[in-house]
Amino acid sequence: MKYAWTDDAWDDYRYWQQHDPKKTEEINTLLEECSRDPFKGTGKPEPLKGNLTGYCSRRIDKEHRLVYLPEDGCIYIVQCRFHY
Repeated sequence: MKYAWTDDAWDDYRYWQQHDPKKTEEINTLLEECSRDPFKGTGKPEPLKGNLTGYCSRRIDKEHRLVYLPEDGCIYIVQCRFHY
């Protein structure tokens, strides 16, 4: 499975690389799990509702979420910092 990042999500990821490498490792672990099964695994995966219907989220920690769209053999990452 391949990954596609929005500009904002990539900026979030780069922020973690610079400020908290452990968060970067956690995000990488969550992404690996997403590629195996977007709807199961750690981080309490849950489908989102409302204007984010079709998207899923996983908890990075209490404050931050990984928000992604699994579609057509690709994981589209839209956010990995803050809460949606």
